[in-house]
This record gives sequence, structure tokens and C-alpha cells, in this order.
Amino acid sequence: MTLFKHIVATAIMALTTMATWANETPFKFDCQPYLQNVTDTSATVVWATNLPAVSWVELAPDDGLHFYAEERPKFFDSLFGRKKTGCIHRITLTGLKPDTKYRYRIYSNEVFDKGERRVRYGRVEASDVYRGKPYEFRTTGAKKDAIHFAVVNDIHEHADRYRKLFHQVDSTTLDFMVLNGDMVNNMDTMPQLYNGFLNTSSEMFARSMPFYMVRGNHETRGKVQHNFIEMFPTSTGQPYYTFSRGPVFFIALDGGEDKPDSDIEYCGLADFDNYRTSQAQWLEQVVNSDDFRNATYRVVLIHVPPVGITWHGLAEVQNKFMPILNKAGIDLMISGHLHRHGYVAAGEQGLGFPLIINSNVEIMDIKANDDVMDIKVKDTEGRTTRSYQIGPGKRK
Repeated sequence: MTLFKHIVATAIMALTTMATWANETPFKFDCQPYLQNVTDTSATVVWATNLPAVSWVELAPDDGLHFYAEERPKFFDSLFGRKKTGCIHRITLTGLKPDTKYRYRIYSNEVFDKGERRVRYGRVEASDVYRGKPYEFRTTGAKKDAIHFAVVNDIHEHADRYRKLFHQVDSTTLDFMVLNGDMVNNMDTMPQLYNGFLNTSSEMFARSMPFYMVRGNHETRGKVQHNFIEMFPTSTGQPYYTFSRGPVFFIALDGGEDKPDSDIEYCGLADFDNYRTSQAQWLEQVVNSDDFRNATYRVVLIHVPPVGITWHGLAEVQNKFMPILNKAGIDLMISGHLHRHGYVAAGEQGLGFPLIINSNVEIMDIKANDDVMDIKVKDTEGRTTRSYQIGPGKRK
């Protein structure tokens, strides 16, 4: 090859490389981190990248030293001894101390070529602990005498309304949030979740305070609905689960879809009747557990209220869940779905306990201690539109 041809070939290669770089998709965090399943000894951090990556969390105690004072232990998203690669990153921190504050940062290293014996890594993204502060959270501890939590639902990707509602409660004393279904219109794409409410949650509170996600009927729909449990891990590995905080034992139920499984809308892929049957069998065990029986308050969270319309899904909830709940000594059920406020007293419409239906433009601000559960319903301007007080039930 002549010198001239060599120079031309080199120039063409350089231009090709520059063009590739110019057209390359920037590697970034699509979804900012949020906390799930914070317990006495563990916590799960979830986030997402726009391209496949291997990810980890670095953890440090809140000891006053700089995050860079020493090498921090790393926790990876791994399965059966192999680090996972992908766009959704869910990492559980274990071996933690109760009622202890921790600091953390997240890391993702792009993986753009993975073979059996060779991996090509790309760019790295990490949360800033040099110019910015590390993220932080506190584990739960001994049973608290009082808790403070808030409930929103039916946001349907209106992040601005979600933000306004959240700012109407005193976030400095909140222990957790409950997102009671239909936070998105459907789960057709992952950015719908990220832009619809998850990045807003992370920005407002979820980097340092967890939320509990209850599946609504709109979260059962869409091309990526199968990612629900990966994005919102639970103690049962199912969208239905329980948790205890302070004097309250919570049961989160999943009513599934509202039409018969054979409906044309589901294209032959629905199996909600069997799903609800399995859930009812699980519920029978829950209400017979010591944790449930010994709780001061027993609260049920379910997106679709089991009253009103006579559609198939609701009839299934009424027939399979309500006989169990009505004899279990439930103190309160909280629902959404109707986009308007409602209240059903115990003894009405087939309910053995009170039901509060939260609207889509209000937030429930709830404080519970051993004496009373105080509930204030607030609008986007902070006005208290309704108040309720519920005392602890009498236990046999």
C-alpha cells in the first residue's frame, strides 16, 4: 500500500469512528433509584438504565467520614452466583443493623457485548458522592408506637398532580408512602413508569424512604406488565403481600382485571380467576397468623373497591376475598379506582368494616398510634376536605 493509500484508509477509519461516536446512544440512568422492602436488616434499591449493564450498590455507615474514606462493600444484582446484566437493576442490601442510618451510591457499567468467554464493557454511570451527597436511608427497628404514612392512587402518569399532592403532607415525619394502583395508564413501555411517577417519586422521597406499590387494573395491562414484580419486589414474590409498620398490619391485595378471562380484550391470555383463587387461599393463611391476630390495627389495601358495579372481576373479589375479610376483624379498607371520594360504613353494602375510597385528586394523610388512627383527606392546595378517626378493634 502506498503512503497516500495508507493515509486515505486511516482517514476513512477515523471518520467512521467519529461518525459512530456521534450517533452512539448516550449511556444513562433512565429511572432514578428508589427503595423497596426496607426492613430491620435489609433494603432493596431499584433503578434502570437505558442500555444493558451490570450494576452494584456501594454502602457506607453514617459515621461522619467521607464516602471516599475507604473502599466500600459492594452489593451486586446476581442470580445463582452470576451477576445479572440488563436494564432493570434490583439489588438487595443485607446484613444491616436495625434502626440504623446508612449511606449509599449506585453504579452501572454498560455491557455492549457479552459472549461465553468474553465481555466488552462500555461506559460507567454512578451517583455523585464527590460534589453531591450520597443517598441515605434508615432501616426499621423495634416496633414503633406510632407511624405516619400517606396514600395516593389513580395518578395515571400526571406527575405534576402527584407532586402537588405529596407536598401537602409533612414529609419530614413520613415513614412510607402507599401508591394504591393505577399510577400509569398501562404498562406498554418502561418509560411510562419512569416518567409517569417513578422519577418523581425518587426525586421527592423514594431515594431515602420506601413506598409500597399496590397493583391496579391498569398495571395489569400492556407489553411490559410482566416486569411489575421486578420493579416492585414484595415479601411474597407476588403482587399481593403483607407488611407491618408500627401498630398496623397491612394486607395488600390484587383484584386483577375486571372482565371475564375470556373477554376479547385479553386475547386469550388472561387467567385471573385462578390467580384470585390462589390469592384467597393465601389470604386464609394470613388472617390466621399471629402477626395479624396480634396487631392493633388491620388495614387492607386494594385498588378496586369491592362495592358498586357488578362486573365479573368485582364479583370475584366479593365472592373469594370478602367472606374471609368480613370475619377476620378488619379495621379499615382503603381503595381508589373511582376517581372520586367515597365512604362506606361497616355493615353497609356487604362490608364488615369501614371502606374509604380515595379520589384521584386527593391524598390521604394518616397517623396511627395505639389509641387512634387519624385520617385527613387533603386536596392539591392542602385543604383538608374530610377527616376520619378509627379506634383499634376489639380482639377476641
